[in-house]
Amino acid sequence: MSEKDQVLVLSLVVGVFCGLASVLLKEAIDFFHHGLTSWFESGSDYFLYLVYPGIGMLLSMLFVRYVIKDNIGHGVTKVLLAVSKNESRIKPHNMWSSLAASSVTIGFGGSVGAEAPIVYTGAAIGSNIGRKMGLSYRNITILLGCGAAGAVAGIFKAPLAGVLFTLEILLFNISMSSILPLLLSTVSATVVSYLFLGDSLPFECTLSPFTMKNIPFYILLGLFCAGCSVYFTRTTLWLEDWIRSIEGPFTRWFFSAACLGLLIFLFPPLYGEGYDALSILLNGKEITFENETILGFLMNTPWTIPVFFLLTMLLKVFSMSLTNAGGGVGGTFGPTLFVGAVAGFVLARSLNLVFEGTGISVPEQNSVLVGMAGLMAGVMQAPMTAIFLIAEISGGYELLIPLILTSTISFGATRIVEQYSIYTKRIAKRGELLTHDSDQAVLTLLKTSDLIESDFTPVKIDAGLGELVEAVAGSSRNIFPVVDARRHFQGYVSLEDIRKDMFKKDLYDKMHVYNYMKSSPAYVYVDEKMDSVMKKFEKTDAWNLPVVDHNRTYIGFVSKSKIFSAYRNQLREVSHD
Repeated sequence: MSEKDQVLVLSLVVGVFCGLASVLLKEAIDFFHHGLTSWFESGSDYFLYLVYPGIGMLLSMLFVRYVIKDNIGHGVTKVLLAVSKNESRIKPHNMWSSLAASSVTIGFGGSVGAEAPIVYTGAAIGSNIGRKMGLSYRNITILLGCGAAGAVAGIFKAPLAGVLFTLEILLFNISMSSILPLLLSTVSATVVSYLFLGDSLPFECTLSPFTMKNIPFYILLGLFCAGCSVYFTRTTLWLEDWIRSIEGPFTRWFFSAACLGLLIFLFPPLYGEGYDALSILLNGKEITFENETILGFLMNTPWTIPVFFLLTMLLKVFSMSLTNAGGGVGGTFGPTLFVGAVAGFVLARSLNLVFEGTGISVPEQNSVLVGMAGLMAGVMQAPMTAIFLIAEISGGYELLIPLILTSTISFGATRIVEQYSIYTKRIAKRGELLTHDSDQAVLTLLKTSDLIESDFTPVKIDAGLGELVEAVAGSSRNIFPVVDARRHFQGYVSLEDIRKDMFKKDLYDKMHVYNYMKSSPAYVYVDEKMDSVMKKFEKTDAWNLPVVDHNRTYIGFVSKSKIFSAYRNQLREVSHD
Protein backbone atom coordinates (compact mmCIF):
# COMPACT_ATOMS: atom_id res chain seq x y z
CA MET A 1 0.00 0.00 0.00
CA SER A 2 1.11 3.54 -0.62
CA GLU A 3 1.71 5.69 2.42
CA LYS A 4 -1.38 7.74 1.63
CA ASP A 5 -3.55 4.60 1.61
CA GLN A 6 -1.92 3.42 4.82
CA VAL A 7 -2.93 6.69 6.49
CA LEU A 8 -6.58 6.15 5.51
CA VAL A 9 -6.64 2.68 7.05
CA LEU A 10 -4.70 3.74 10.12
CA SER A 11 -7.01 6.72 10.69
CA LEU A 12 -9.87 4.25 11.25
CA VAL A 13 -7.74 2.25 13.67
CA VAL A 14 -6.72 5.42 15.52
CA GLY A 15 -10.37 6.50 15.73
CA VAL A 16 -11.45 3.19 17.25
CA PHE A 17 -8.70 3.32 19.89
CA CYS A 18 -9.51 6.94 20.68
CA GLY A 19 -13.19 6.10 21.04
CA LEU A 20 -12.32 3.31 23.47
CA ALA A 21 -10.01 5.62 25.42
CA SER A 22 -12.78 8.24 25.67
CA VAL A 23 -15.25 5.67 26.96
CA LEU A 24 -12.72 4.38 29.48
CA LEU A 25 -11.98 7.87 30.78
CA LYS A 26 -15.64 8.81 31.20
CA GLU A 27 -16.44 5.52 32.92
CA ALA A 28 -13.44 5.85 35.24
CA ILE A 29 -14.41 9.39 36.26
CA ASP A 30 -18.02 8.33 36.87
CA PHE A 31 -16.83 5.31 38.88
CA PHE A 32 -14.82 7.46 41.28
CA HIS A 33 -17.37 10.28 41.36
CA HIS A 34 -20.40 8.13 42.19
CA GLY A 35 -18.47 5.89 44.53
CA LEU A 36 -17.36 8.87 46.58
CA THR A 37 -20.52 11.03 46.59
CA SER A 38 -23.60 8.97 45.71
CA TRP A 39 -24.20 8.03 49.36
CA PHE A 40 -24.25 11.66 50.61
CA GLU A 41 -27.49 12.27 52.55
CA SER A 42 -27.07 14.82 55.31
CA GLY A 43 -25.28 18.15 55.24
CA SER A 44 -22.49 16.74 57.39
CA ASP A 45 -21.50 14.37 54.59
CA TYR A 46 -20.59 17.33 52.41
CA PHE A 47 -17.68 18.14 54.72
CA LEU A 48 -15.85 15.47 52.71
CA TYR A 49 -15.62 18.04 49.92
CA LEU A 50 -12.85 19.55 52.03
CA VAL A 51 -10.63 16.48 51.63
CA TYR A 52 -11.68 14.53 48.54
CA PRO A 53 -10.05 16.83 45.93
CA GLY A 54 -6.78 16.94 47.87
CA ILE A 55 -6.60 13.16 48.00
CA GLY A 56 -7.10 12.90 44.25
CA MET A 57 -4.47 15.55 43.61
CA LEU A 58 -2.01 13.77 45.90
CA LEU A 59 -2.53 10.40 44.20
CA SER A 60 -2.07 12.00 40.77
CA MET A 61 1.03 13.88 41.88
CA LEU A 62 2.65 10.75 43.32
CA PHE A 63 1.80 8.81 40.15
CA VAL A 64 3.27 11.46 37.87
CA ARG A 65 6.29 12.20 40.07
CA TYR A 66 7.40 8.68 40.93
CA VAL A 67 5.90 6.42 38.24
CA ILE A 68 5.75 8.46 35.03
CA LYS A 69 8.50 10.94 35.94
CA ASP A 70 7.33 13.31 33.22
CA ASN A 71 5.21 16.45 32.98
CA ILE A 72 1.85 15.45 31.47
CA GLY A 73 -0.24 18.53 32.31
CA HIS A 74 -1.77 20.93 29.77
CA GLY A 75 -2.28 18.26 27.14
CA VAL A 76 -3.32 20.48 24.22
CA THR A 77 -0.27 22.71 24.64
CA LYS A 78 1.95 19.62 24.81
CA VAL A 79 0.49 18.39 21.52
CA LEU A 80 1.21 21.76 19.88
CA LEU A 81 4.80 21.57 21.12
CA ALA A 82 5.17 18.01 19.84
CA VAL A 83 4.18 19.14 16.34
CA SER A 84 6.42 22.22 16.31
CA LYS A 85 9.49 21.04 18.22
CA ASN A 86 9.56 17.25 18.33
CA GLU A 87 8.60 16.10 14.82
CA SER A 88 5.11 15.13 16.05
CA ARG A 89 6.60 12.46 18.31
CA ILE A 90 4.86 11.88 21.65
CA LYS A 91 6.15 9.46 24.27
CA PRO A 92 4.37 6.07 24.36
CA HIS A 93 3.36 6.39 28.03
CA ASN A 94 1.10 9.31 27.10
CA MET A 95 -1.25 6.80 25.46
CA TRP A 96 -2.42 5.88 28.98
CA SER A 97 -0.73 8.03 31.64
CA SER A 98 -2.83 11.19 31.10
CA LEU A 99 -5.98 9.08 31.11
CA ALA A 100 -5.08 7.38 34.40
CA ALA A 101 -3.99 10.53 36.23
CA SER A 102 -6.89 12.70 35.08
CA SER A 103 -9.53 10.09 35.97
CA VAL A 104 -8.29 10.10 39.57
CA THR A 105 -7.93 13.89 39.70
CA ILE A 106 -11.42 14.60 38.35
CA GLY A 107 -13.12 11.60 39.95
CA PHE A 108 -12.04 12.81 43.39
CA GLY A 109 -13.35 16.30 42.64
CA GLY A 110 -10.47 18.14 41.01
CA SER A 111 -12.00 21.17 39.31
CA VAL A 112 -10.63 20.55 35.81
CA GLY A 113 -11.78 19.03 32.53
CA ALA A 114 -11.18 15.62 31.00
CA GLU A 115 -10.97 16.89 27.43
CA ALA A 116 -7.33 18.05 27.33
CA PRO A 117 -6.04 14.75 28.82
CA ILE A 118 -8.04 12.72 26.31
CA VAL A 119 -6.77 14.93 23.45
CA TYR A 120 -3.21 14.25 24.64
CA THR A 121 -4.01 10.54 24.86
CA GLY A 122 -5.54 10.46 21.38
CA ALA A 123 -2.69 12.44 19.85
CA ALA A 124 -0.20 10.06 21.48
CA ILE A 125 -2.06 7.07 20.02
CA GLY A 126 -1.94 8.56 16.53
CA SER A 127 1.70 9.62 16.84
CA ASN A 128 2.93 6.26 18.09
CA ILE A 129 0.99 4.25 15.51
CA GLY A 130 2.45 6.47 12.78
CA ARG A 131 5.98 6.04 14.14
CA LYS A 132 5.52 2.28 14.46
CA MET A 133 4.54 2.11 10.81
CA GLY A 134 7.55 4.19 9.77
CA LEU A 135 5.55 7.02 8.24
CA SER A 136 6.96 10.43 7.26
CA TYR A 137 6.75 13.48 9.53
CA ARG A 138 3.81 14.82 7.54
CA ASN A 139 1.76 11.64 7.85
CA ILE A 140 2.68 11.13 11.51
CA THR A 141 1.35 14.65 12.03
CA ILE A 142 -1.88 13.78 10.22
CA LEU A 143 -2.36 10.68 12.40
CA LEU A 144 -1.60 12.78 15.47
CA GLY A 145 -4.37 15.11 14.34
CA CYS A 146 -6.64 12.11 13.73
CA GLY A 147 -6.02 11.00 17.30
CA ALA A 148 -6.84 14.41 18.75
CA ALA A 149 -9.94 14.74 16.55
CA GLY A 150 -11.08 11.22 17.43
CA ALA A 151 -10.62 11.95 21.14
CA VAL A 152 -12.81 15.06 20.99
CA ALA A 153 -15.39 13.24 18.88
CA GLY A 154 -15.40 10.26 21.21
CA ILE A 155 -15.82 12.12 24.47
CA PHE A 156 -18.48 14.51 23.12
CA LYS A 157 -20.07 12.31 20.43
CA ALA A 158 -19.37 15.20 18.06
CA PRO A 159 -17.52 14.13 14.89
CA LEU A 160 -17.64 17.48 13.10
CA ALA A 161 -16.40 19.34 16.18
CA GLY A 162 -13.48 16.91 16.40
CA VAL A 163 -12.38 17.77 12.86
CA LEU A 164 -12.79 21.51 13.42
CA PHE A 165 -10.88 21.36 16.72
CA THR A 166 -7.90 19.82 14.94
CA LEU A 167 -8.04 22.23 12.02
CA GLU A 168 -8.42 25.40 14.12
CA ILE A 169 -6.16 24.62 17.07
CA LEU A 170 -3.67 21.86 16.29
CA LEU A 171 -2.74 21.50 12.62
CA PHE A 172 -1.44 24.66 10.99
CA ASN A 173 -1.47 23.49 7.38
CA ILE A 174 -3.84 20.84 6.08
CA SER A 175 -4.91 19.90 2.56
CA MET A 176 -8.27 18.65 1.39
CA SER A 177 -6.86 15.14 0.98
CA SER A 178 -5.85 15.18 4.65
CA ILE A 179 -9.36 15.97 5.84
CA LEU A 180 -10.57 12.50 4.82
CA PRO A 181 -8.45 10.72 7.48
CA LEU A 182 -9.72 13.19 10.09
CA LEU A 183 -13.33 12.44 9.13
CA LEU A 184 -12.76 8.68 9.21
CA SER A 185 -11.15 8.95 12.63
CA THR A 186 -13.91 11.08 14.16
CA VAL A 187 -16.71 8.95 12.74
CA SER A 188 -15.19 5.70 14.00
CA ALA A 189 -14.54 7.23 17.45
CA THR A 190 -18.11 8.54 17.64
CA VAL A 191 -19.56 5.16 16.67
CA VAL A 192 -17.53 3.45 19.40
CA SER A 193 -18.74 6.04 21.92
CA TYR A 194 -22.36 5.49 20.90
CA LEU A 195 -21.97 1.72 21.15
CA PHE A 196 -20.70 1.83 24.73
CA LEU A 197 -22.39 4.94 26.15
CA GLY A 198 -25.73 4.93 24.33
CA ASP A 199 -27.23 7.46 21.96
CA SER A 200 -28.10 10.16 24.48
CA LEU A 201 -26.61 13.61 23.94
CA PRO A 202 -23.83 14.70 26.34
CA PHE A 203 -25.83 17.82 27.27
CA GLU A 204 -29.56 17.21 27.08
CA CYS A 205 -31.36 20.54 27.31
CA THR A 206 -34.71 22.27 27.05
CA LEU A 207 -34.56 25.15 24.59
CA SER A 208 -36.88 27.94 23.53
CA PRO A 209 -37.31 28.82 19.85
CA PHE A 210 -35.01 31.54 18.55
CA THR A 211 -36.71 34.88 17.96
CA MET A 212 -35.24 37.93 16.24
CA LYS A 213 -36.11 40.24 19.14
CA ASN A 214 -33.42 38.53 21.25
CA ILE A 215 -30.57 39.43 18.87
CA PRO A 216 -29.49 42.48 20.97
CA PHE A 217 -29.17 40.21 23.98
CA TYR A 218 -26.96 37.73 22.12
CA ILE A 219 -24.75 40.63 21.01
CA LEU A 220 -24.46 41.71 24.65
CA LEU A 221 -23.73 38.11 25.64
CA GLY A 222 -20.90 37.98 23.09
CA LEU A 223 -19.28 41.07 24.61
CA PHE A 224 -19.77 39.69 28.13
CA CYS A 225 -18.16 36.38 27.09
CA ALA A 226 -15.22 38.30 25.61
CA GLY A 227 -14.61 40.02 28.95
CA CYS A 228 -14.89 36.69 30.76
CA SER A 229 -12.49 35.11 28.25
CA VAL A 230 -9.78 37.70 28.92
CA TYR A 231 -10.29 37.25 32.67
CA PHE A 232 -10.18 33.46 32.30
CA THR A 233 -6.98 33.38 30.23
CA ARG A 234 -4.95 35.98 32.10
CA THR A 235 -5.97 34.89 35.59
CA THR A 236 -5.30 31.23 34.84
CA LEU A 237 -1.81 31.78 33.48
CA TRP A 238 -0.85 34.23 36.23
CA LEU A 239 -2.27 32.08 39.03
CA GLU A 240 -0.63 28.87 37.83
CA ASP A 241 2.75 30.59 37.60
CA TRP A 242 2.32 32.02 41.10
CA ILE A 243 1.32 28.69 42.66
CA ARG A 244 4.18 26.90 40.96
CA SER A 245 6.58 29.43 42.46
CA ILE A 246 5.86 27.91 45.88
CA GLU A 247 8.91 25.81 46.74
CA GLY A 248 8.48 22.11 47.44
CA PRO A 249 5.92 19.90 45.68
CA PHE A 250 4.26 18.75 48.90
CA THR A 251 4.03 22.28 50.30
CA ARG A 252 2.49 23.36 47.00
CA TRP A 253 0.08 20.41 47.12
CA PHE A 254 -0.99 21.13 50.70
CA PHE A 255 -1.66 24.79 49.97
CA SER A 256 -3.60 23.99 46.79
CA ALA A 257 -5.57 21.12 48.34
CA ALA A 258 -6.61 23.22 51.35
CA CYS A 259 -7.74 26.17 49.22
CA LEU A 260 -9.50 23.94 46.67
CA GLY A 261 -11.32 21.94 49.34
CA LEU A 262 -12.60 25.14 50.94
CA LEU A 263 -13.78 26.56 47.62
CA ILE A 264 -15.67 23.38 46.72
CA PHE A 265 -17.17 23.14 50.21
CA LEU A 266 -18.57 26.65 49.88
CA PHE A 267 -19.46 26.37 46.18
CA PRO A 268 -20.39 22.73 45.37
CA PRO A 269 -20.76 23.30 41.58
CA LEU A 270 -16.96 23.60 41.50
CA TYR A 271 -16.67 19.89 42.34
CA GLY A 272 -15.20 17.93 39.42
CA GLU A 273 -16.19 18.97 35.92
CA GLY A 274 -19.36 20.66 37.20
CA TYR A 275 -21.52 19.18 34.47
CA ASP A 276 -24.26 18.19 36.96
CA ALA A 277 -24.81 21.86 37.73
CA LEU A 278 -24.88 22.65 34.01
CA SER A 279 -27.63 20.07 33.51
CA ILE A 280 -29.76 21.95 36.03
CA LEU A 281 -29.18 25.26 34.25
CA LEU A 282 -29.74 23.84 30.76
CA ASN A 283 -33.09 22.34 31.67
CA GLY A 284 -34.46 25.15 33.81
CA LYS A 285 -34.73 23.02 36.94
CA GLU A 286 -35.21 24.55 40.36
CA ILE A 287 -31.90 25.72 41.78
CA THR A 288 -31.34 24.78 45.42
CA PHE A 289 -28.20 24.16 47.42
CA GLU A 290 -29.72 24.36 50.89
CA ASN A 291 -28.47 20.92 51.95
CA GLU A 292 -25.18 21.05 50.07
CA THR A 293 -23.44 24.22 51.25
CA ILE A 294 -23.36 26.27 54.42
CA LEU A 295 -24.22 29.25 52.20
CA GLY A 296 -27.64 27.68 51.54
CA PHE A 297 -29.34 29.93 54.09
CA LEU A 298 -28.49 32.90 51.86
CA MET A 299 -30.26 31.43 48.84
CA ASN A 300 -33.69 32.77 49.75
CA THR A 301 -33.93 35.96 47.71
CA PRO A 302 -34.14 36.33 43.89
CA TRP A 303 -30.78 38.10 43.52
CA THR A 304 -28.78 35.63 45.61
CA ILE A 305 -28.97 33.00 42.86
CA PRO A 306 -27.19 35.04 40.14
CA VAL A 307 -24.72 36.40 42.75
CA PHE A 308 -23.93 32.87 43.91
CA PHE A 309 -23.31 31.73 40.34
CA LEU A 310 -21.30 34.87 39.51
CA LEU A 311 -18.95 34.03 42.38
CA THR A 312 -18.88 30.41 41.22
CA MET A 313 -17.93 31.54 37.72
CA LEU A 314 -15.13 33.80 38.96
CA LEU A 315 -13.79 31.20 41.40
CA LYS A 316 -13.83 28.38 38.84
CA VAL A 317 -10.62 29.83 37.41
CA PHE A 318 -9.03 29.66 40.88
CA SER A 319 -10.21 26.10 41.56
CA MET A 320 -8.97 24.96 38.15
CA SER A 321 -5.55 26.58 38.59
CA LEU A 322 -5.19 25.18 42.12
CA THR A 323 -5.94 21.70 40.80
CA ASN A 324 -3.46 21.85 37.92
CA ALA A 325 -0.64 23.64 39.73
CA GLY A 326 -1.11 21.63 42.93
CA GLY A 327 -0.36 18.26 41.34
CA GLY A 328 -3.58 17.27 39.59
CA VAL A 329 -3.88 16.45 35.90
CA GLY A 330 -6.65 18.02 33.86
CA GLY A 331 -7.43 20.60 31.24
CA THR A 332 -9.07 23.96 30.69
CA PHE A 333 -11.53 22.75 28.02
CA GLY A 334 -14.20 21.59 30.50
CA PRO A 335 -13.87 24.63 32.78
CA THR A 336 -14.26 26.85 29.70
CA LEU A 337 -17.62 25.23 28.96
CA PHE A 338 -18.62 25.55 32.62
CA VAL A 339 -17.70 29.23 32.93
CA GLY A 340 -19.39 30.03 29.62
CA ALA A 341 -22.60 28.32 30.68
CA VAL A 342 -22.66 30.09 34.03
CA ALA A 343 -21.86 33.42 32.37
CA GLY A 344 -24.85 32.99 30.07
CA PHE A 345 -27.10 32.11 33.02
CA VAL A 346 -25.89 34.99 35.21
CA LEU A 347 -26.44 37.57 32.47
CA ALA A 348 -29.86 36.21 31.49
CA ARG A 349 -31.15 35.85 35.07
CA SER A 350 -29.88 39.33 35.99
CA LEU A 351 -31.61 40.92 32.98
CA ASN A 352 -34.82 39.05 33.75
CA LEU A 353 -34.76 40.36 37.33
CA VAL A 354 -34.04 43.92 36.15
CA PHE A 355 -36.86 43.86 33.57
CA GLU A 356 -39.29 41.88 35.70
CA GLY A 357 -42.85 43.01 35.07
CA THR A 358 -42.03 44.82 31.83
CA GLY A 359 -42.80 41.94 29.48
CA ILE A 360 -39.14 41.61 28.46
CA SER A 361 -37.87 38.07 28.99
CA VAL A 362 -34.54 36.47 28.10
CA PRO A 363 -34.56 32.65 27.59
CA GLU A 364 -32.17 31.41 30.29
CA GLN A 365 -31.58 27.89 28.94
CA ASN A 366 -30.72 29.29 25.51
CA SER A 367 -28.34 31.73 27.17
CA VAL A 368 -26.58 28.95 29.05
CA LEU A 369 -25.99 27.03 25.83
CA VAL A 370 -24.91 30.02 23.75
CA GLY A 371 -22.64 31.23 26.57
CA MET A 372 -20.72 27.96 26.37
CA ALA A 373 -19.93 28.66 22.71
CA GLY A 374 -19.11 32.29 23.40
CA LEU A 375 -16.47 31.50 26.01
CA MET A 376 -14.96 28.71 23.94
CA ALA A 377 -14.60 31.10 21.01
CA GLY A 378 -12.83 33.64 23.21
CA VAL A 379 -10.63 31.45 25.40
CA MET A 380 -9.61 28.94 22.72
CA GLN A 381 -9.95 31.41 19.83
CA ALA A 382 -11.64 28.68 17.81
CA PRO A 383 -15.10 30.03 16.84
CA MET A 384 -15.99 27.28 14.35
CA THR A 385 -15.23 24.56 16.90
CA ALA A 386 -17.30 26.42 19.49
CA ILE A 387 -20.32 26.82 17.22
CA PHE A 388 -20.56 23.26 15.98
CA LEU A 389 -19.45 21.53 19.19
CA ILE A 390 -22.21 23.18 21.19
CA ALA A 391 -24.75 22.47 18.46
CA GLU A 392 -23.70 18.80 18.30
CA ILE A 393 -23.52 18.05 22.03
CA SER A 394 -26.92 19.60 22.75
CA GLY A 395 -28.88 19.09 19.56
CA GLY A 396 -29.32 22.86 19.55
CA TYR A 397 -29.08 23.48 15.83
CA GLU A 398 -32.15 25.71 15.99
CA LEU A 399 -29.92 28.17 17.87
CA LEU A 400 -27.32 28.25 15.10
CA ILE A 401 -27.81 31.98 14.44
CA PRO A 402 -27.24 33.07 18.08
CA LEU A 403 -24.37 30.58 18.38
CA ILE A 404 -22.67 32.15 15.36
CA LEU A 405 -23.44 35.71 16.45
CA THR A 406 -22.24 35.37 20.06
CA SER A 407 -19.19 33.29 19.16
CA THR A 408 -18.09 35.70 16.43
CA ILE A 409 -18.44 38.76 18.65
CA SER A 410 -16.67 37.06 21.56
CA PHE A 411 -13.82 35.88 19.33
CA GLY A 412 -13.37 39.25 17.64
CA ALA A 413 -13.53 41.30 20.83
CA THR A 414 -11.16 38.95 22.67
CA ARG A 415 -8.68 38.98 19.78
CA ILE A 416 -8.39 42.76 20.07
CA VAL A 417 -7.03 42.34 23.61
CA GLU A 418 -5.47 38.84 23.51
CA GLN A 419 -3.65 37.78 20.35
CA TYR A 420 -3.20 34.18 21.47
CA SER A 421 -5.43 31.53 23.01
CA ILE A 422 -4.93 30.02 26.44
CA TYR A 423 -3.24 27.05 24.73
CA THR A 424 -0.78 29.07 22.67
CA LYS A 425 0.08 32.18 24.70
CA ARG A 426 3.04 30.72 26.58
CA ILE A 427 4.62 28.90 23.64
CA ALA A 428 4.05 31.87 21.32
CA LYS A 429 6.15 34.02 23.67
CA ARG A 430 8.94 31.43 23.38
CA GLY A 431 8.72 31.44 19.57
CA GLU A 432 7.66 27.77 19.46
CA LEU A 433 4.17 28.14 18.00
CA LEU A 434 3.26 26.95 14.54
CA THR A 435 0.87 29.24 12.71
CA HIS A 436 -1.16 29.15 9.50
CA ASP A 437 1.56 31.32 7.97
CA SER A 438 3.55 28.67 6.06
CA ASP A 439 6.75 30.74 6.04
CA GLN A 440 6.66 31.29 9.80
CA ALA A 441 5.66 27.66 10.38
CA VAL A 442 8.65 26.33 8.44
CA LEU A 443 11.04 28.62 10.35
CA THR A 444 9.55 27.35 13.61
CA LEU A 445 10.12 23.74 12.59
CA LEU A 446 13.74 24.30 11.58
CA LYS A 447 16.29 23.86 14.36
CA THR A 448 19.58 25.74 14.36
CA SER A 449 21.35 22.78 15.93
CA ASP A 450 20.46 20.60 12.92
CA LEU A 451 22.01 23.04 10.43
CA ILE A 452 25.43 23.55 12.02
CA GLU A 453 28.40 22.73 9.76
CA SER A 454 31.39 21.65 11.84
CA ASP A 455 33.96 20.71 9.15
CA PHE A 456 35.79 24.04 9.40
CA THR A 457 39.38 23.92 10.68
CA PRO A 458 39.90 26.17 13.73
CA VAL A 459 43.23 27.97 14.17
CA LYS A 460 44.74 29.53 17.30
CA ILE A 461 44.77 33.30 17.45
CA ASP A 462 48.53 33.45 18.11
CA ALA A 463 49.50 30.83 15.51
CA GLY A 464 52.00 31.83 12.82
CA LEU A 465 51.28 32.19 9.12
CA GLY A 466 53.03 28.87 8.49
CA GLU A 467 50.56 26.99 10.73
CA LEU A 468 47.71 28.78 9.02
CA VAL A 469 48.97 27.68 5.59
CA GLU A 470 49.12 24.08 6.84
CA ALA A 471 45.49 24.38 7.97
CA VAL A 472 44.55 25.69 4.51
CA ALA A 473 46.29 22.75 2.84
CA GLY A 474 44.30 20.24 4.88
CA SER A 475 40.90 21.90 4.54
CA SER A 476 38.29 22.08 1.79
CA ARG A 477 36.83 25.31 3.24
CA ASN A 478 37.86 28.88 2.58
CA ILE A 479 36.98 30.19 6.06
CA PHE A 480 38.99 29.43 9.19
CA PRO A 481 37.50 30.17 12.64
CA VAL A 482 39.97 31.74 15.08
CA VAL A 483 39.84 30.59 18.71
CA ASP A 484 41.84 31.22 21.87
CA ALA A 485 43.32 28.66 24.27
CA ARG A 486 39.88 28.04 25.80
CA ARG A 487 38.31 27.59 22.35
CA HIS A 488 36.39 30.84 22.63
CA PHE A 489 35.57 32.26 19.21
CA GLN A 490 37.60 35.39 18.40
CA GLY A 491 37.01 35.94 14.70
CA TYR A 492 37.77 34.34 11.37
CA VAL A 493 40.31 34.36 8.54
CA SER A 494 39.27 33.91 4.91
CA LEU A 495 41.44 32.43 2.17
CA GLU A 496 41.19 35.70 0.22
CA ASP A 497 42.83 37.59 3.08
CA ILE A 498 46.02 35.49 3.09
CA ARG A 499 46.29 34.60 -0.59
CA LYS A 500 48.91 37.27 -1.35
CA ASP A 501 51.18 36.16 1.56
CA MET A 502 50.66 32.42 1.79
CA PHE A 503 53.54 31.59 -0.56
CA LYS A 504 56.02 33.99 1.07
CA LYS A 505 57.86 31.63 3.38
CA ASP A 506 59.90 34.45 4.91
CA LEU A 507 56.64 35.71 6.50
CA TYR A 508 55.65 32.35 8.05
CA ASP A 509 57.25 33.24 11.41
CA LYS A 510 56.79 37.01 11.25
CA MET A 511 53.07 37.18 10.55
CA HIS A 512 50.40 35.68 12.82
CA VAL A 513 46.75 34.78 12.59
CA TYR A 514 45.70 37.90 14.46
CA ASN A 515 47.26 40.01 11.69
CA TYR A 516 44.69 38.64 9.20
CA MET A 517 41.72 38.04 11.52
CA LYS A 518 38.37 39.76 11.00
CA SER A 519 35.55 40.09 13.51
CA SER A 520 32.28 38.36 12.77
CA PRO A 521 29.36 40.74 12.13
CA ALA A 522 27.12 38.60 14.36
CA TYR A 523 27.01 35.40 16.37
CA VAL A 524 24.42 32.64 16.22
CA TYR A 525 23.66 30.73 19.41
CA VAL A 526 23.20 26.98 19.23
CA ASP A 527 19.64 27.11 20.66
CA GLU A 528 18.56 30.28 18.85
CA LYS A 529 15.23 30.36 17.03
CA MET A 530 15.50 30.20 13.26
CA ASP A 531 13.52 33.38 12.61
CA SER A 532 16.05 35.25 14.77
CA VAL A 533 18.91 33.65 12.82
CA MET A 534 17.38 34.75 9.52
CA LYS A 535 17.06 38.33 10.79
CA LYS A 536 20.80 38.32 11.57
CA PHE A 537 21.61 37.14 8.05
CA GLU A 538 19.40 39.86 6.57
CA LYS A 539 20.90 42.57 8.79
CA THR A 540 24.57 41.61 8.20
CA ASP A 541 24.24 40.44 4.58
CA ALA A 542 26.65 37.63 5.54
CA TRP A 543 26.75 34.23 3.85
CA ASN A 544 28.16 32.36 6.87
CA LEU A 545 27.83 33.10 10.58
CA PRO A 546 29.64 31.41 13.48
CA VAL A 547 27.68 29.31 15.98
CA VAL A 548 28.68 29.55 19.64
CA ASP A 549 27.25 28.54 23.00
CA HIS A 550 26.39 31.10 25.65
CA ASN A 551 30.03 31.10 26.86
CA ARG A 552 31.08 32.00 23.29
CA THR A 553 32.74 28.61 22.82
CA TYR A 554 33.08 27.88 19.09
CA ILE A 555 30.83 25.11 17.73
CA GLY A 556 30.66 25.59 13.96
CA PHE A 557 29.14 27.73 11.23
CA VAL A 558 25.68 28.01 9.77
CA SER A 559 25.37 29.03 6.15
CA LYS A 560 22.60 30.78 4.28
CA SER A 561 22.74 28.17 1.52
CA LYS A 562 22.14 25.29 3.94
CA ILE A 563 19.25 27.13 5.57
CA PHE A 564 17.63 27.71 2.16
CA SER A 565 18.05 24.04 1.28
CA ALA A 566 16.56 22.90 4.59
CA TYR A 567 13.76 25.46 4.20
CA ARG A 568 12.78 24.06 0.81
CA ASN A 569 12.82 20.50 2.10
CA GLN A 570 10.74 21.40 5.15
CA LEU A 571 8.28 23.41 3.07
CA ARG A 572 7.81 20.38 0.82
CA GLU A 573 7.02 18.30 3.92
CA VAL A 574 4.34 20.62 5.25
CA SER A 575 2.88 22.01 2.04
CA HIS A 576 -0.44 21.08 0.52
CA ASP A 577 -0.64 18.03 -1.71
